[in-house]
Amino acid sequence: MIKVKIADFVIEIDHRYDYVKELCRDYITDSLNVDFRISCTQDQLDEEAKNADAAFPMENIEGLCIYRAICNKIISYDAFLVHCAVIEVDGSAYAFLAKSGTGKTTPISLWRKALGDKVKIVNGDKPIFRFIDGELYAYGTPWCGKEGWNRNTRAKLKSLCFIERAQENSIERLCASDSAMRIMKQILIPKDAQGVSKTFELVDRMLKNTDTWLLKCNISTEAATVAYNAMSKE
Repeated sequence: MIKVKIADFVIEIDHRYDYVKELCRDYITDSLNVDFRISCTQDQLDEEAKNADAAFPMENIEGLCIYRAICNKIISYDAFLVHCAVIEVDGSAYAFLAKSGTGKTTPISLWRKALGDKVKIVNGDKPIFRFIDGELYAYGTPWCGKEGWNRNTRAKLKSLCFIERAQENSIERLCASDSAMRIMKQILIPKDAQGVSKTFELVDRMLKNTDTWLLKCNISTEAATVAYNAMSKE
């Protein structure tokens, strides 16, 4: 059993495999308080394994199952998972979203080349977004993609940027309806009706209070410069 602090939640995790403890090593806390507890039954592990995109060792399956349970739990605390990559620049968080295989982590590498040490990693794949006192923050989590890009940190979300491949680099604002259609493909939606309703409410709040953009780009540092110049101005 371990206690971790993720997205400013203190979570007690009852785990079977050492993989989970190693995965969460940078998030382990000795806090006496616990916001909630998480564990996975054998039936839940079997279901997770059945639905996995590939054959994973059971220790990895447990990690996925625990994170799914965490994300289902935090909905009631105004927090939710978005499948994206997030960086922090000058104290603000920028989230990049793309279809599977498009390469949402590529902008992180390009922004680091273009802006150097100004760019700090938040999470490369599965950050948590959480509303606190009316502000929306992006948090790093141990679940961060194959690159392992994550920090135990948070930053106020400034912009969402949807990415499409193109020969030339360009960026434009998206309307709310277009943004909603795109982002719902990147949200973990609970199975219960109450969780679904709450998730839609949180996404609606996010889109009403966050700039959203469409970046059509090639793999060049110019793409990062075009995106940063547009998204950082306001």
